[in-house]
Amino acid sequence: MVGAVHSRWSGVACPVIGMIHLSALPGAPRYAGSPQSIEAAALADAEALVEGGVDGLMIENFGDVPFMPARVEAVTVSHMTAIAAAVRGQWSKVPLGINVLRNDGRSALAIAHAIGAQFIRVNVLCGARLADQGILNGIAHDLMRDRAALGAGSIDVWADVQVKHSVALGPCPIEHEVADVKGRGLADAIIVSGAATGSETDPDHLDAVRRVAGDVPVLVGSGVTVQTVASLAGHCDGVIVGTAVKRDGVAANPVDVSRVRDLLKQVR
Repeated sequence: MVGAVHSRWSGVACPVIGMIHLSALPGAPRYAGSPQSIEAAALADAEALVEGGVDGLMIENFGDVPFMPARVEAVTVSHMTAIAAAVRGQWSKVPLGINVLRNDGRSALAIAHAIGAQFIRVNVLCGARLADQGILNGIAHDLMRDRAALGAGSIDVWADVQVKHSVALGPCPIEHEVADVKGRGLADAIIVSGAATGSETDPDHLDAVRRVAGDVPVLVGSGVTVQTVASLAGHCDGVIVGTAVKRDGVAANPVDVSRVRDLLKQVR
């Protein structure tokens, strides 16, 4: 991986970041069980991902549908912080990222700062997108000032372009979006994905982004499978994997360590 994120995975040609999809947290409509059971499931997924050989982990509040369009509730931040701290405590040497859906990068940064995570993911850093939550507005102006005020420059911001589950408000070439996210949003890495969770990312799309991204790393954010990962690795600087390493390839299921190992074999 090139650019500002390189030192996290020095010597790793294509880092694989494994997703920890949290079930619905307290306050979300589908919340059931207990905070302890949610944490236990998250730790089990983290263990399977690390045992399978991933190079990093990322936690997101995947089960909290319908997602908030901007800032989430304090209870969400509190429980994500507790779970992230537990994961960080057990696997302190594995780089950890935070994604607070749908677009609360400011809370993600606060969680990362509190527990010592290395990066966050922001779905809409610059511009605006139309999604099922309505219009998602860019937050770079607030987020980067938060990061400066916290002295948290070591926490990298990974930003999506043309993020999945959304459409543009008007025509804009992806190359222009990449230039804005890089030059005006100050992103440390750029994520390219397909249309939805698990949807394949177009290699030609990736190549177009890389031509503009320059020394900013470009990662694949969806559609990474055992069948596609080897070919995608040649078009990007890293991959984020979730659905493909779940039992039976279903996003809501637990991580299957054998599927993780199979995918890592194709990368390495």
